Amino acid sequence: MLVIGAKGLAIELLDILLRQDKLDDLAFYDDINPHKDNLLYGQFPVLKNHDEAQKYFTEKTKDFILGVGFPEVRHKLYHQFKELGGNPINIISDDCIIGHFNCILEDGVTISYQANVSNNVLVKKGTFINSKAIIGHDSVIGEFCEICPSVNIAGHVEIGDFTFIGTGVIIYPNVKIGKNVSITAGSIVRKNIPDNAIVHGVDGKIIKLKKNID
Repeated sequence: MLVIGAKGLAIELLDILLRQDKLDDLAFYDDINPHKDNLLYGQFPVLKNHDEAQKYFTEKTKDFILGVGFPEVRHKLYHQFKELGGNPINIISDDCIIGHFNCILEDGVTISYQANVSNNVLVKKGTFINSKAIIGHDSVIGEFCEICPSVNIAGHVEIGDFTFIGTGVIIYPNVKIGKNVSITAGSIVRKNIPDNAIVHGVDGKIIKLKKNID
């Protein structure tokens, strides 16, 4: 398996892979940061360019996971490595609670430690759900979203593509969040939020609008 990234989230995911006994042919991809002898922790190969990634997909396995955060970055890398011949797969920590009934996870999804995804939930491709986040029943999480640690999303919530939800955010039931929204840590959202909004505070106030995402 190839992990896209070799810092931050990627090294957190390494422990999940270790516990799942998925270290065979494990490699990382990082074309930005230097690594001594092109190894992570002196053990795992770090690939440095697309040619090396293509060779890996041909000779080892086509499977890759996204080991980086931020919606636009995940979107870019997801498509780049698919075009190189890779196959985006999910990584889900064993201590998560994932609903057994009509819980659909599309490809390229990352779910970290102790997250809870209920029944009748759709998590679309490329989304990252961080540790201890809760996704309530009958909710839809859009493509390439980032749900930070300890977020609490109640039931019947819809979240648009490319939305970032900061640590500890609470979203009330039946709320619809638009595309490309950013909600700052600790905010409480009780009402619908339009596309491209930046939301802040316990009153869920819209403080700014961003440009449309390309």
